[in-house]
Amino acid sequence: MNIRNITPKEAMLKKVRQALLEKRDNPYPDFEDSQLYVDEEDTLDVTFAREFNAVSGKFIYCDGEIAVIENLIGLVEELGITKIYAWEPSVQNLLGNYGFPIIANDVEFSNAEAGITTCEALIARNGSILISNQTHSGRRLSVYPPIHIVFAKASQLVMDIKHGMKLMKDRYADDMPSMISTITGPSRTADIEKRLVLGAHGPKELYVFLIEDRF
Repeated sequence: MNIRNITPKEAMLKKVRQALLEKRDNPYPDFEDSQLYVDEEDTLDVTFAREFNAVSGKFIYCDGEIAVIENLIGLVEELGITKIYAWEPSVQNLLGNYGFPIIANDVEFSNAEAGITTCEALIARNGSILISNQTHSGRRLSVYPPIHIVFAKASQLVMDIKHGMKLMKDRYADDMPSMISTITGPSRTADIEKRLVLGAHGPKELYVFLIEDRF
C-alpha cells in the first residue's frame, strides 16, 4: 500500500472537488427578484446632485443657455483659466452664439487647462456620468485636461446604468460605440502611502452643468 502524507494544497483541492460534487439547495432562491436598492424619494436631479457631490464632483444647475454662459464665465474667472478646449459641434455652437472663447482644435493640447464635453447620460443612483467615444471629444478630452466640464441635459438623467444603456441603444441601435465608460467623480488614487490624491490619473476637478430642457 502506497501511503503518503497529503499536502495542504491537495487537501484543499479535495475539499473543492467534494463541494462541487455535492448538490445543495440555493440559499438565495429569490436573489434575482430581490430589490438591490431602496427606492429613492427624491427626484432624479436631486438624487444625482447629492451623489455627485458625495464623490467630490461639482454640480451646477442651469435653467437655460444664458445661465450656462453666466455660470461658465464665473467658473473660469474663479479658476483663472483661459485654455479651454471644446471639440463637439453642439458645444461649439452653444458657446459660439454668445462669443465665449474656446479652442476648437488640438493645437498645443498639452497646455489644455480644461475640456468641455457632453455625455451619453447621467446616472442618478451613484452620481456617475456615462460617456462613449462616439462624440468628437473622443476619449482624450475627458481624460487629459486637469479640469473636465460636462454639459448635460436634464432629459439625460436616468436612475440606473441599465436605463442609461437603454438610452444609448435607442440612439445608436446596432451601431453602438466601441468604448462605453462611466466617470464617478474626479480621478483619484490612494496608492501612495494610502493618502487620497485627486487628479493622479486624470482630471482633478469635475463639473456637471445640468441644462434644463424638460419644461
